Amino acid sequence: MAGPGGTLLAKAQHAYQGGDLAQAERLTRQILQGNPHQADALHLLGLIAHRVGKQEIALAYLRQAISINDTNWAFFNNLGEVYRALGQPDEAMASYQQAIRLNPNRAEPYINLGTILQNQGRIEEAIDCYRQAAKQQPGCALAHLNLGNVLRLQGNLEGAITHYQHALALQPHAAEIHMDLGNLFQTQGRLAEAIRYYRQALALKPDYAEAHANLGTALRTQGELDAAVQHLQQALRLKPGFAIAYLNLGLTLRAQKKLAEAEKALRQAVRLAPSSAVAYNNLGIVLQDQGRLREAIACYRQALQLRPHYAKAHANLGVALQTQGDIEAAISCFQKALHLQPGFAEAHNNLGLALQFQGRVPEALASFQQALRLRPHFVEAHWNRALAWLLLGNFRQGWEEYEWRWRRKETPPRSFPQPSWDGTPLQGKTILVYAEQGLGDTIQFVRYLPLVQARGGRVLFECQPGLAPLLQRCQGFDELFERSSGNSSQHPFDVHIPLLSLPRIFQTTLETIPAAVPYLYPDPVLVEKWGNRLGQEPGFKIGICWQGNPQHRRDRFRSLPLRCFAPLTRIDGVRVYSLQKGAGTEQLQELPTGMRVHDLGKELDEETGLFMDTAAVMMHLDLVITIDTAIAHLAGALGVPVWLLLSSAPDWRWLLDR
Repeated sequence: MAGPGGTLLAKAQHAYQGGDLAQAERLTRQILQGNPHQADALHLLGLIAHRVGKQEIALAYLRQAISINDTNWAFFNNLGEVYRALGQPDEAMASYQQAIRLNPNRAEPYINLGTILQNQGRIEEAIDCYRQAAKQQPGCALAHLNLGNVLRLQGNLEGAITHYQHALALQPHAAEIHMDLGNLFQTQGRLAEAIRYYRQALALKPDYAEAHANLGTALRTQGELDAAVQHLQQALRLKPGFAIAYLNLGLTLRAQKKLAEAEKALRQAVRLAPSSAVAYNNLGIVLQDQGRLREAIACYRQALQLRPHYAKAHANLGVALQTQGDIEAAISCFQKALHLQPGFAEAHNNLGLALQFQGRVPEALASFQQALRLRPHFVEAHWNRALAWLLLGNFRQGWEEYEWRWRRKETPPRSFPQPSWDGTPLQGKTILVYAEQGLGDTIQFVRYLPLVQARGGRVLFECQPGLAPLLQRCQGFDELFERSSGNSSQHPFDVHIPLLSLPRIFQTTLETIPAAVPYLYPDPVLVEKWGNRLGQEPGFKIGICWQGNPQHRRDRFRSLPLRCFAPLTRIDGVRVYSLQKGAGTEQLQELPTGMRVHDLGKELDEETGLFMDTAAVMMHLDLVITIDTAIAHLAGALGVPVWLLLSSAPDWRWLLDR
């Protein structure tokens, strides 16, 4: 802003610039006592009134100054500022335009006019104004800063970065510009650069709460969770009511698996920002992580009440409803999310899972394919497509895609210096085949080991702890040992392969699944022991299993109450034995009236090893009826007749409608 001239005016201007408004006003009025028509003094009184928020008084002084001198560009520029403060944008723009006509070489009126145009959504005109400001005064940092702001809003991030860097070169000690650059780089995913600018902002302004918060967010995205928590907590110490910092702290604590602390932080975010749909959505996620589905669903619905077109909240609500078993409602949520955001890869993937659960596997595959078109390296979509192909019996594509399991966080690959086996003849080499996933998977797929051995090598098989006694009579390996820390290095080998990659290596089809049953043999001593106990008991003997691991994400869709077997136990000549271990055995104490199940006792497998007694018992049963657990694989491997209780959307290994 231009200042009045003259000695007394210079003193008044100096007082104004120093913030001593009372002294500035006293000196200015002293001037006007001697000359009531001194335009510069009237202008300065207008500035003082504007500074203290007395806009109508400011307007009167500035108009009076202009009536005396209508050739001073600064008078019109500052008049525009007062009109803008009064909420009169048209009058403000007219004033800025007159200032430009009077002096087209000054940046200020261009910047002020551009700001009004930007607020009105006239972005291209605003950009022209900011460019003119930068052209007229190349050293004006504000012109470049405003250009950067508007280009960022347009999505022109590279252009915005260029102008922010110009502004920073002109004002290298402006922490706010460092912060703006950090935000832009974070938006682009250029985290190292973002972190560098945030740290520079904090070096200039250590108590900059927003910079601490944004640095914490960038560090979280980069995986530096402990450092992220420290900066977010510092942001909250500096600014206790900082809702977005609580939100990001909650997300970081969730990433650290500290769910109770994450919930506490997110509840603070909701309390401080009750209209934040994002806060409610993320609180819902943490509640769902804890298995508190009803509370999570309430949070998602609150988020949608606040923001009905919030695609992520629709998708998260769908996941919660699907977990609760309401598949139709879940599908509706995913479809709403995709209507709002057609490029939402996660929603396509989740829709596929819901459709597959209904047995609509071709439609599910189409959803997985669409997710992968949108995001070609989407690990979960590849994984789900693999399972869908396998479920349909499309083994060629399914087993190839099944290798994507090693890119999932839940199943990190093991690292060996030796190469993995590609299926070529071994020619005397030693190969390590190692078990993966669950015990049932090992029992099911150990049938492939003779095929490996037939390729001409020495086969080492590493199984899960406790399983070796059961497997020791299997064929297909030269050495069997259980996995323990570092024990693979004690058994030299040339190549390696995980057990469930063998179907891909051998290009298994439905017709070529190894079917040499039985391929698992119980301990004959235990078979005799249990024969002495069971062999004398009359009737058609059936072993049952009804409960899987309660922590399994699909347990509610595969386990069933023991009482469902009650009609079976009432059939004349049928004798039912429990093969259940662990969770679910408590139901044996609460049998319905007239239901009888013979409990083989807690000693089953307790001293002999995993499944050792169970396998021996099965040899004396006429039938096993079980849900989808390792018991099914064990019975099948032993050649014992087994009936399998499956949901309408079974695990891939049981195929669909077979």
